[in-house]
Amino acid sequence: MKLPPHKLIKTAAAWQECLQQLKQSARIAIDLEANSMYAYQEEVCLIQITIPGQDFIIDPLAVPDISEFEQLLTDPEKEKVFHAAEYDLILLKRQFDWEMTNLFDTMWAARVLGYKRYGLASLLEDIYDIHLDKRFQKSNWCKRPLSTDQLLYAQLDTHYLLDLRDYLQAELQQAGRWEEAVESFAAQTQVKMPDTSFDPADFWSINGVQHLDTAQQTALQQLYIFREEESRDRNVPPFKVMGERTLLALAEAMPQRQYELRRIHGMSNQQVRRYGRKIVQVIRDSRELPPPAPRRRNKRPSDPVLNRYDKLHTWRKKRGKQRGVESDVILSRDILWELAHLNPSNVQQLAELDSIGEWRCQKYGAEIIELLNG
Repeated sequence: MKLPPHKLIKTAAAWQECLQQLKQSARIAIDLEANSMYAYQEEVCLIQITIPGQDFIIDPLAVPDISEFEQLLTDPEKEKVFHAAEYDLILLKRQFDWEMTNLFDTMWAARVLGYKRYGLASLLEDIYDIHLDKRFQKSNWCKRPLSTDQLLYAQLDTHYLLDLRDYLQAELQQAGRWEEAVESFAAQTQVKMPDTSFDPADFWSINGVQHLDTAQQTALQQLYIFREEESRDRNVPPFKVMGERTLLALAEAMPQRQYELRRIHGMSNQQVRRYGRKIVQVIRDSRELPPPAPRRRNKRPSDPVLNRYDKLHTWRKKRGKQRGVESDVILSRDILWELAHLNPSNVQQLAELDSIGEWRCQKYGAEIIELLNG
């Protein structure tokens, strides 16, 4: 695919020149590449930016200081165009503590319009007959040097975003859904950081744990902790150390000798060499430990809350079908639970909730209150 030349930004001087051009543009398209499949804690490895007439690829591993980029992200007068912004915004918040204003999310625009295929590759294919090469989706973007093909792939993630944004805005306005989309965009900027802290009790979520006896469950928890420590020390994701099926198989077999590990599902020769002695010791030591505490149960909501949620959930599904959109475009699951718990009795109380938004309150408020009061 032939594209105009991009500018690869790897020095402080080049970044300052790039920054001046970005400041002069009323809107910028942005995408990030991270190394989530290759690191214990992912980091931003590339920042792709497009303004009218120019694509930039910024290497944050090479540029000493990109902190001035925050001013562009928080500038309410400058529109930032992303596709599926949620994960990127979490990355920016976690790594740099940056936030966003004036977002246009082309994925959410397509969802509000009722597109059934709303991935970037699908939209470009369906609207422009442009076919993206997905070979590099799972690249280690923090490994240098990057190939010419990798840089082309990265450039394509933003090169067409501004055109796609204009196309979708026209459709939104024609369909009378512009205000709804703007409200959805604003909601995406209210980033909810997921809790990624390690909890040893999470081993209870491994499929098959309930079929183990208490000694095996104790071993499985200790192996789960061992895997986490190895993952952190080696700076790789836990699944790169060993998978959950392998942890379960180890706990089931409780091997006492290193050579026995070779019969365990998922244990390669390399894993046996690297971890074998430690694994056998972890299992041996686990026999001296008390059984793990039972799985913690989330407190069950009250029956009235559950009944209200069920009614709202059914209403949302029906409304989405009428609109020709997925049901969470109407209201998110989190908002349904908030409404079920708070149980506002009138539209004024509903409007006081920041989560629901002015447009949705006006559009659905009366229906929601009637449903809750019924």
